[in-house]
Amino acid sequence: MPSREVTLELPSVTLRAILRVPQDARGIVLFAHGSGSGRLSPRNNYVAEQFARHAVATLLADLLTAQEEEIDVLTARLRFDIALLTDRLLAVTTWVERHAQLHTLPIGYFGASTGAAAALAAAARVPQITAVVSRGGRPDLAAEALEQVRAPTLLIVGGHDPEVLDLNRSALARLRCEAELEVVPGATHLFAEPGALEQVAGLAARWFEQHFDAEAARRAAQRPGGSTESAPETAGSPTHPP
Repeated sequence: MPSREVTLELPSVTLRAILRVPQDARGIVLFAHGSGSGRLSPRNNYVAEQFARHAVATLLADLLTAQEEEIDVLTARLRFDIALLTDRLLAVTTWVERHAQLHTLPIGYFGASTGAAAALAAAARVPQITAVVSRGGRPDLAAEALEQVRAPTLLIVGGHDPEVLDLNRSALARLRCEAELEVVPGATHLFAEPGALEQVAGLAARWFEQHFDAEAARRAAQRPGGSTESAPETAGSPTHPP
């Protein structure tokens, strides 16, 4: 799937991103990177390429500027600044909602490591987010926002990542939305084992595919001439403050 570099001119910062839009895209997934990763992450780009096979568009945006990344390499501080990462992800979401080609697509979040906390915290503030997936994430860092998430959420953790697995089990118990925990047997935190990341991509793609299609059906039922009686009820308005 061809990809292209884009520049996101946001109200308070300019960020770089990689955009993939397959033909007849059923939705778009915004990636929230963590732990010193960014738009060039080989793992996340692999996952994005697999999503394209399911007609899911992706936007891999750096949530930190180049200067901030240099600071983070030395301090490892900004990758744990969940409030900052959340605000940046919300600003990227607004950019997508206003984009001529993308604004009609349902939106999902894919968060990795500390980026998963930002994805969940952002989803708690944007009720129209259709689905969230966490890969080896730290949902515990989303704190009280966990109880406010309404988007169906899939937590994916490696079976040989015991500490993170315990944190995800605790987070699952706190989530009040549709939520599932999938454990990839034999996988460690980065899913570097043969076939592990492929399993992650497959699980996540199917999750987004399922919920994007359900959202498309809901929207179709609400169009003039369609019935809304059987459509699932959702909260939220089409836009939000950055």
